[in-house]
Amino acid sequence: MKKVRKGDDVVLLAGKDKGKRGTIVKVLSNEMVQVQGVNIVKKHQKPNPSTGATGGIVNIDKPIHISNVALYNATTKKCDRVGFKLDNEQNKVRIYKSSGELV
Repeated sequence: MKKVRKGDDVVLLAGKDKGKRGTIVKVLSNEMVQVQGVNIVKKHQKPNPSTGATGGIVNIDKPIHISNVALYNATTKKCDRVGFKLDNEQNKVRIYKSSGELV
């Protein structure tokens, strides 16, 4: 089980967008995640008539390392670390380290 998943609200801890909040769109590997609206770069794209893509400058969300994001806790309105615990039915669940609540 991973500490962050697709759809989680996260806060960036480092980089040019430090402090911004966003939602995880894709978990690319064990180390990289793609966050919506964060780490945007401009790419100069050539037109491709076979696919119908127009040329120009496009904005792309680039992946960011998983160590540079922290899960956002809505009750405390701060970022929080994630831990694991077994519930009553012996299922592994994610919890917030500061309060012990379920994610």
